[in-house]
Amino acid sequence: MPQIFDMILKNATVVNHDGVGKRDIGIYNGHIAALGNLSRASAGEVIDCIGLHIVPGIIDSQVHFREPGFEYKENFETGSLAAVLGGVTSVFDMPNTNPPTASAEMLIDKVTRARHRMHCDFAFWIGGTRENAHELSELERLSGVAGIKVFMGSSTGNLLVDDDIGVRTILKNRRRRVAVHSEDNARLIERQHLCIENDASSHPIWRDEVTSLRSTERLVRIARETGTRVHILHVSTAEEISFLKDHKDLATLEVTPHHLTLSTDDYARLGTLMQINPPIRSNHHRHALWFGLQQGIVDVIGSDHAPHILEEKKKSYPSSPSGITGVQTIAPIMLDHVNSGKLTLEAFVDLTSHGPNRIFGISRKGRIAIGYDADLTVIDLKRRETITNAREVSKVGWTPYDGRKVIGWPIGTIIRGHRIMWEGEIITSSKGKVIDFIETLPHC
Repeated sequence: MPQIFDMILKNATVVNHDGVGKRDIGIYNGHIAALGNLSRASAGEVIDCIGLHIVPGIIDSQVHFREPGFEYKENFETGSLAAVLGGVTSVFDMPNTNPPTASAEMLIDKVTRARHRMHCDFAFWIGGTRENAHELSELERLSGVAGIKVFMGSSTGNLLVDDDIGVRTILKNRRRRVAVHSEDNARLIERQHLCIENDASSHPIWRDEVTSLRSTERLVRIARETGTRVHILHVSTAEEISFLKDHKDLATLEVTPHHLTLSTDDYARLGTLMQINPPIRSNHHRHALWFGLQQGIVDVIGSDHAPHILEEKKKSYPSSPSGITGVQTIAPIMLDHVNSGKLTLEAFVDLTSHGPNRIFGISRKGRIAIGYDADLTVIDLKRRETITNAREVSKVGWTPYDGRKVIGWPIGTIIRGHRIMWEGEIITSSKGKVIDFIETLPHC
């Protein structure tokens, strides 16, 4: 008896946990139901993917969609639209909104806002603070929570926790992995005089490699004392890669496409458009990040999509805010690196799908396997395109990669069996749902 599916993707080159190979994918009721030769099966929708690669849906575990409080920069609709146009199927949104996401009430507000508005699936980080530290073990178990996020530097208000006692209290009151922005705030204050007016290239001098390393060393020490798993966001220095390779038992780490792609050589051209925390550094550090990635020290790639309007970004440094767009370009930039031979397509999949699934315990996402959500990113690995501001659908409408030519482009985004984006057009909108995590699934 022939098999019947809702959708069949045929003739694709599929990249998953068992390698790269030609096979068809059968989708039923939002899940992957069959893999292999499905030439005798039928479906309501059959898509010929000859010449294309299909990878597990890209998971971007660090975005700032700015809602609530800063919707003039971004909101859940525009940010998630950028995500799906870039082949991203799931995002974890950060807590530094206004008000910050640091309570059950604010989490519920965000989930309510996102449901039926976001185009991709979503989860939210809860900000760890001195005030909510003793509630964190319960807050992190709420539906829709990706985990706890701590700002050891580069934040304001009650989301900044820059002392060892505060960090230790938070790490002691958690069950899941804790994500951390790791910069030493005391050193930032000490060195602020090194900012040179109207010279963004002084940004990495002020926020130097010692600022990051000192904070990361403190964090790992406290994590060992408390038996905590930690995840260090946007690692940017050679020193951190060298240090963290010896602490993989408890520390995972993320790098970003911009730290892998840009260097201090680009400040003359981009100025404050590439200003971000931690900063873009010299080629020495960029090469070390690539070494860490190629040696398997790096666990995930996240975009750190943090948009600001051009009017703000064009202010004289250091009055200009730190942050750039990235969720729409994470795939094109990294696929271009695949084509240049800097990493394999299998490594790209591990960093953008398998890695997030593994270290965050995402339920039914991050693999192409029977029983998993049919979250898929369809790629034309040989397509030549140019990234431009005009193509950027983030509310701010700009990208630091404007004019950059790339090889490799996401042409389809499928989420739980729904074809959301195809060839740059939105086919089905606002299908985003809360992501489930293994550690927070309801008890049977």
